[in-house]
Amino acid sequence: MLLQISSNSSIDAIKINFDSNGLWVLNIAIAVIMFGVALAITVDDFKRLLKNPKIVFVGVLSQFILLPAFTFLGILLIKPHPSFALGMMMIAASPGGNVSNFFSKMAKGNAALSVSLTAFATLICIFMTPFNLQFWGSLYEPTNEILKTVELNWVDLLQLVILILGIPLVCGMLIKHYFTVMAGKIERILKPLSMLVFIALICIAFSQNLDVFVNYIHLVLALVVFHNIFAFLLGYYTAKLFGLDQKDRKTIAMETGIQNGGLGLLLIFGFFDGLGGMALLAAFWGIWDVFSGMALATFWGRTHKE
Repeated sequence: MLLQISSNSSIDAIKINFDSNGLWVLNIAIAVIMFGVALAITVDDFKRLLKNPKIVFVGVLSQFILLPAFTFLGILLIKPHPSFALGMMMIAASPGGNVSNFFSKMAKGNAALSVSLTAFATLICIFMTPFNLQFWGSLYEPTNEILKTVELNWVDLLQLVILILGIPLVCGMLIKHYFTVMAGKIERILKPLSMLVFIALICIAFSQNLDVFVNYIHLVLALVVFHNIFAFLLGYYTAKLFGLDQKDRKTIAMETGIQNGGLGLLLIFGFFDGLGGMALLAAFWGIWDVFSGMALATFWGRTHKE
């Protein structure tokens, strides 16, 4: 993985390149993380959501409708560099990060709801992620110009999301259903291990290019931090607006604020040739929201009252 900067030091000359081996490792890491999450998911989780459609509605509204829409409005106001703007849209269009389940449990939220929403979000993101990126990106002229220069093939995009998220989800649920005891043993090892491997991949990419990271991270620091904080607040207060209890509010906040930056990176490498601003923003988000989620979960966990 090499980070290359051209002599003019333009933002879009910042390019995180994965060789074919590195891209395969990232593919496999995300698929394994999803498989680990799926080992804890049962059909009953979906039935539980169907019995409480209000929670499903709030979760989908917050994560797949309001977050992309408010991200778009924020971009209109602050007018960031076009590739940063498209990176923000990519993050907002991505499903929740799998580590949100762990953070919801830490925060004394509704862990069962978190797992159920992750499963449901993974199913609908197969269609919603491509739709949101294309829809909101095409409405803003600077990002629309970028979209015109790349071959954003919907079929290829759907195939990639199905391969990385859909198939591991189905396989994990099948093993959970037919081999429950074995699934529990695998999950206890696989989930923390796969997350560590994924975080290590991103950290290694930056450590190998520390000078560039130090020189350019200030360009996306504020965008990522405030976008992430806004996502947490949006999830929490949307749930509050619909009358959900405190445990469910925490869970919706985590599902909205912890976005799958790894999937975003993979799509950027696969369809945008590692476009400078997009890759830098998504990579920093992938690291930042792990720390912000852990901090928020720790705070909520310590201030929790039964």
